[in-house]
Amino acid sequence: MTLKQEIDKRKTFAIISHPDAGKTTLTEKFLLFGGAIQVAGAVKSNKIRKTSTSDFMEIEKQRGISVATSVMAFEYKDKRINILDTPGHKDFAEDTYRTLTAVDSVIVVVDSVKGVEEQTKRLVEVCRMRNTPVIIFINKMDREGKDPFDLIEEIDGTLHIQTQPLTWPINQGSLFKGVYNLYKKELNLFESNKSQLADEVISIESLHGEQILKYLSEKDTKKLRDDVELIEGVFEPFDKELYQSGLLAPVFFGSAINNFGIQELLETFLDIAPSPRSREAAERMVSADENKLSGFVFKIHANLDPNHRDRIAFMRVCSGKFERNTFYYHTRTGKKLKFANPATFMANEKILTSEAYPGDVIGLYDSGNFKIGDTLTEGENLHFKGIPSFSPEIFKELENRDPMKTKQLEKGINQLSEEGVAQLFKQEPGNRKIIGTVGDLQFEVIQFRLEHEYGAKCAFIPLKFFKAFWITCPDKKILETFMIRKSYAIVRDKENNPVFLAESEWNVTLSKNDYPEIIFHTISEFDVAHSTHSTSSG
Repeated sequence: MTLKQEIDKRKTFAIISHPDAGKTTLTEKFLLFGGAIQVAGAVKSNKIRKTSTSDFMEIEKQRGISVATSVMAFEYKDKRINILDTPGHKDFAEDTYRTLTAVDSVIVVVDSVKGVEEQTKRLVEVCRMRNTPVIIFINKMDREGKDPFDLIEEIDGTLHIQTQPLTWPINQGSLFKGVYNLYKKELNLFESNKSQLADEVISIESLHGEQILKYLSEKDTKKLRDDVELIEGVFEPFDKELYQSGLLAPVFFGSAINNFGIQELLETFLDIAPSPRSREAAERMVSADENKLSGFVFKIHANLDPNHRDRIAFMRVCSGKFERNTFYYHTRTGKKLKFANPATFMANEKILTSEAYPGDVIGLYDSGNFKIGDTLTEGENLHFKGIPSFSPEIFKELENRDPMKTKQLEKGINQLSEEGVAQLFKQEPGNRKIIGTVGDLQFEVIQFRLEHEYGAKCAFIPLKFFKAFWITCPDKKILETFMIRKSYAIVRDKENNPVFLAESEWNVTLSKNDYPEIIFHTISEFDVAHSTHSTSSG
């Protein structure tokens, strides 16, 4: 198969949503269709403690939430599908933001009962910043929820994105019968089956023939015909190019837990979603079909397998072909590295792979060479854009509760911060460690993982800072003066960049007025083209 054929075969996308909208369940059903699993695990609840396929970390099993992006690959109808299932909880938004840099399109899951929720808005904003193509799946149609037309209007208004339904529900709640596929002009009725694929899917070519009355009542048939007539009167024929440009979001309805509407979503997605395309590096645009390999690390995970204490860098291949046991150039360090055991993923199952193509996500065993944002090439000095650290919102000092395990604590917190679980700032004198996060739940995860993976115990002391600013100034003397005067609030990030921790908005305004030459940055990616660590301050 040629490189172009391999690229055309691939679809790499993320599934994003507010927590509990059904994202992980939808991921499982895709895997079910792809034959990657035979029976879906029970959705996590208080009663059922079985865990779903893509939530593999111990804390996820205990808390019943996704806290890290998981990567899954499977084949379906001659396509290679790479799904990145992301955490929905806002406290882990940075992991999701980084994941969105590694995909070509996105499926957004919206709860039909709750409508568009806060976290969904933020995530779609990130997609729109990058013009990432978005498909919307309105889930839980088997529950009594909002009217489908009202949901479409709400999505248009709150997400500021033009929508177009490609399937339409037949009733909802206890009367939900299935969906009409507007894209293929056929009606599919499903049986409720929570763990396996429905055996029978009934297809009807026309809404206007008598055949439909075998399956739907006259009342349901009339309502569906009226709804479809209204939709076809309001919306233009579907424009694939507008969707691929990120300007139009197709909408699908269904119930992930009951397998309603999932096959329509998956098959239409495969038909319309983009294959890997060009990507922007600081130096130039990199086309997917270039012969030379390039790729970037968007995630690092230590101890994926608790028995082996491994550390894996997740790399998105952007161009060319990745081959096992081949030397590649690490652009940040200038080293040449080769990989004996590169892996592809099925949740936490790792499979040795000898090659990978644009769109694929591979796991590279890492002995400490990689940081988030690092680039591998065949020699060219490239830095892919868009993997910054954002200013945290909560700051706490790390306190060692077991001095006998100081080394383990040091190693653990450094590795976890390199994974992007939280941002680590250090303050001298005394090597004081300050952790910055966007939510309290991250501190729980750090505490849990430090104890269970590194054998170190810690506590956190709250600090009264409200935002972190990376500081730069053309005049080094002015910067030094500022840092001496504000020494109580000056820390260093992992790359040794100076960071000012502000106590209040007033505090920032005052500092800006007193030192107009200093630039206060709220993200770490402030000098992509010239800084050696530009995209690695993750």
